[in-house]
Amino acid sequence: MTVSTLPEKDTNASSTLGCDAPIKKEYLLPVGKETNSSGTPETTAAAAQGKREGGQNQNRGAANRVRKGKKADKLCVRLSVGEECPHGDTCPFSHDVDGYLAQKEPDLGPVCHLHALFGYCRYGLRCRYAGGHKAQPGTEVEPQLINAFGNDIQIRLRKKQISFARTAEIEEMFKTGAVPDYSEKNNSEEDEDEDAGDKRRRLTRGRIDYRGKTYLAPLTTVGNLPFRRICKDYGVDITCSEMAIASSLLQGQASEWALVKRHPSETIFGVQLAGNKADVIGRAAELVSAECEVDFIDLNMGCPIDMAFNNGGGSALLANPKKIERIVRTMRHVVDCDLTVKFRTGVKSTENVAHTLVPEFARWGASVGTLHGRSRQQRYTKAADWEYIGQCHAEAPQSMALFGGGDVMSWEDYWAHMDRAVCDGVMVGRGALIKPWIFQEIKERRVWDISASERLDMLRKFANYGMEHWGTDSQGISNVRRYLLEWQSFLHRYIPAGLLEVLPQKMNQRPPAYYGRSDLETLLASDKVNDWIKISEMILGPAPDGFVFVPKHKSNSYQG
Repeated sequence: MTVSTLPEKDTNASSTLGCDAPIKKEYLLPVGKETNSSGTPETTAAAAQGKREGGQNQNRGAANRVRKGKKADKLCVRLSVGEECPHGDTCPFSHDVDGYLAQKEPDLGPVCHLHALFGYCRYGLRCRYAGGHKAQPGTEVEPQLINAFGNDIQIRLRKKQISFARTAEIEEMFKTGAVPDYSEKNNSEEDEDEDAGDKRRRLTRGRIDYRGKTYLAPLTTVGNLPFRRICKDYGVDITCSEMAIASSLLQGQASEWALVKRHPSETIFGVQLAGNKADVIGRAAELVSAECEVDFIDLNMGCPIDMAFNNGGGSALLANPKKIERIVRTMRHVVDCDLTVKFRTGVKSTENVAHTLVPEFARWGASVGTLHGRSRQQRYTKAADWEYIGQCHAEAPQSMALFGGGDVMSWEDYWAHMDRAVCDGVMVGRGALIKPWIFQEIKERRVWDISASERLDMLRKFANYGMEHWGTDSQGISNVRRYLLEWQSFLHRYIPAGLLEVLPQKMNQRPPAYYGRSDLETLLASDKVNDWIKISEMILGPAPDGFVFVPKHKSNSYQG
């Protein structure tokens, strides 16, 4: 790790919004010389998608979809690891080992990460690095993921074996008007002896002081478990799952329950829920609290995307305080952990409502609130309004911590807000996607001029974490590659500190075309999808023939 000789610092952050980043002249590319590193015709994320910049690429599914193939073409899991299949001839998967090996794609590399680390690979012959299973095995013990349920939850939900007694109880309270006020006892530990014998029903409410801790924002798609592990390596304190849809959890959808998985390294961890009906969110919160090991459950009232907003969820809730009250009170009644809320300034840029909600959140039972300093209408454009966050913080009672978020991309940004006492903590989202080592910089209060080789090592570590999480068979490697590329759609926006005339880099500064200090640094800065795929091949081996990738998120945050 190297610490840069710091360039001049920018003392007027607002003047940099929507302008080019101040890169040293010797690193700037001549105008018009914006070919990619391989000399092939450029394919930017925008060009691949063919639409305006901003928001999400909503029609990318067909391009990115992984072809799973037929079960009969896949080798039986039991046979792949040398075990006898209990289903015999009725097994829907192939038992023709020789035939499978004859048509299997070549190995992607000589070393299997799982075998090298843990001494075995649970994918056996299906592993895309199966040749590496002959090497000296590793001896580390594979950590057991927390909140990994298999199909147990789905079966119990289908058989209606799960009770939602607390949700039913609070629904009756609403009918009689006997709903409790939590303003004075938000952090109490009432009912601690209830279900004391169930470790997953343990009461965690009020036992964590969130103030002053670094917080990685819940991030859809890119905030997956391997990425959160990377951020934990760099020192983040609080992590949260990707947004989980309450109704999908209650339907037992496996893809939704996969989002609540927790790595043992995640010391303070929560699950974020989204929805628009109090009884549905209440049952989902009661279920997660009862079955999962979580420190808090978060209510999403900040998501600006059309799919959530048009269904009345996410930031759309901000237009309906009565509905918010019912949802928050319901969640507080049914969970044994802390309840947190994430929200925006309001729906419209001209009508801030957060300051009216903050004191009510505490009265309704929230332990922590996180305010993104933009409206739904702004999405991620313009500057986050930290002055308004400070005004809302002044309205927050002592029983509820208020975090702020928006445009934090450096330790200077973080400590400027904390030292001004405009919030009790700072949530970091896009800043962590662009430079996850920001958490280390925050703790050390210094700039890390991270080298290109160190950044590539970070991506290798992500790929290894991804293989542990998604697997080393063809399906698993496809997932690792896809999520690595999704992350690279943010990572390429980082400008090395040593190339800047003025520090720190600001979120809304456009990076002009520039050379890096090495070929690798130049490659990592490319905004071309072809180059992102090349980076993935440096780590995971060749991409499949005809491979196409369109990122989920388009960048609209450079608009001033």
